[in-house]
Amino acid sequence: MSELTPVEKIKSSSRGLRGTLADGFADPTSGGLADDDAQLVRLHGSYQQDDRDIREERRLQRLEPLWRFMVRIRLPGGVCTPAQWLAIDDIARRFANGSLRLTTRQTFQFHGIAKGDMKGTMAALDAALMDSIATCGDVNRNVIASSNPVESPAHLEVAELARRLSEHLLPKTRAYHEIFLNGEKLAGAQEDEPVYGTSFLPRKFKTAIAVPPSNDVDVFAHDLGFIAIVEGGRLVGFNLTVGGGLGATHGDPNTYPRLADIAGFLPPDAALKVAEAVITTQRDFGDRTNRKHARLKYTIADRGLAWFVGEVERRSGIKLEPARSFAFTSNGDRFGWQQGHDGLWHRTLRVPAGRIIDRYDLPWLTGWREIARVHRGDFRITSNQNATIAGVAGEDRDRIDAVIAQYRLDAAELGTPLKRDALACVSMPTCPLAMAEAERYLPQLIRRVESLLETHGIEGVPLSLRITGCPNGCARPYLAEIGLIGKAPGRYNLHLGGDARGERLNVLYRENLDEATILAELDGLFARYAAGRAPDERFGDFLWRVGLPTG
Repeated sequence: MSELTPVEKIKSSSRGLRGTLADGFADPTSGGLADDDAQLVRLHGSYQQDDRDIREERRLQRLEPLWRFMVRIRLPGGVCTPAQWLAIDDIARRFANGSLRLTTRQTFQFHGIAKGDMKGTMAALDAALMDSIATCGDVNRNVIASSNPVESPAHLEVAELARRLSEHLLPKTRAYHEIFLNGEKLAGAQEDEPVYGTSFLPRKFKTAIAVPPSNDVDVFAHDLGFIAIVEGGRLVGFNLTVGGGLGATHGDPNTYPRLADIAGFLPPDAALKVAEAVITTQRDFGDRTNRKHARLKYTIADRGLAWFVGEVERRSGIKLEPARSFAFTSNGDRFGWQQGHDGLWHRTLRVPAGRIIDRYDLPWLTGWREIARVHRGDFRITSNQNATIAGVAGEDRDRIDAVIAQYRLDAAELGTPLKRDALACVSMPTCPLAMAEAERYLPQLIRRVESLLETHGIEGVPLSLRITGCPNGCARPYLAEIGLIGKAPGRYNLHLGGDARGERLNVLYRENLDEATILAELDGLFARYAAGRAPDERFGDFLWRVGLPTG
């Protein structure tokens, strides 16, 4: 039998995710944590990181890396009250780097928190009825859901299911409260973990809920998914999807992105039982000897969908029915004002790469704070790194519009469709996995690709571009019409051919390209597309129709 990975040993001996984290955070001799605790803190919603821009400078000065912490909030369905937004804004300015990052997991991340400020950050979250429990690490992470808040009653039910799933699948350990909130320490045996056991999951686990015709959550990219089936205006159940995941490793053909399989249909009241059965099956059968082979997608690929469904049915006591028909038409967000079934309005605003910060010409952090001060509804973070001002009464729209105009919060919507829909991961300088730039490079890349599109007269055509600094896939680049995957500083793998519905993976076109080569390749492909596309045909669909070339 193969040996367990070091991470498995850390989790199993952690005493319910406690380890020596309490002592580590109290230790004033270092700005970081011991290696085991740096791994363990992930399951509490945080990553230890350092500023890679100055890493070498500090090494030459014989200083340790400038350790800081990223904290990700648990925000099921992306729902946030104005009071919570104000609390999050305050944390960003007091403890973090003065910015907010909206993520593709429909929540906020803080960056740049010093070790000594971690308890203050968590206490401030707790005071606002929020936490970061299980938003990173080998657990079910923040549950995301179609973000349109008032389009139909089904959307409200889906948002509630996201909350219930998140609560049901939380770890039961009180370690988070003991370490960060001065909670009373548990006496005697550690808590029972009926879902996760003593070693939690073999690898990270992601859950999404989609409401057709919008696939704004890219449901097939997730370990576990629920596609809402609405008949006669009523939510009658869900098609269950299992085994999606986009992470891979360069040069390792045994790792690959995979779209989820549709496993069957279940009624709404079966969702919690089935979700738990999916997770416990992965807990018991996932690979704990090789973290590159530990996601649910590999368990299903190795054992087969029929076996997996049978195991889930046995554990849940629920027989899945044949999947029901549905149709997705898009996987992006809709901008501008939209009116819901209840007469209230919502306004989605574009936030490039999800970064909300005060710049000299675009004081967005301040602007969103002012929105939160006057808004009487709630906010919805989208899984495309944007934010929705939701539940606005008709008489309040002018007041909201005035703040939007004053702080130019709609400035990013005024460009091309390419600029409006592009996604990027954080990457440099904080992500330790990053091999190339992503968020910081995105504005330059967009300008240069836009120039090519304009040359060929197709700048107004919708086009999805996503870029990541490594092959982990945090910005879901493997689903984009144009995906750039970081390979080395200034060099990327170019993937082409995703669709506009999140139902088709793109393919590797050419490897390890610099910017000039990427632009030259796209220039030629755009020329062919402009000359030969059918009416309303997307770029990704065109490439497949004419025979998508691969490297």
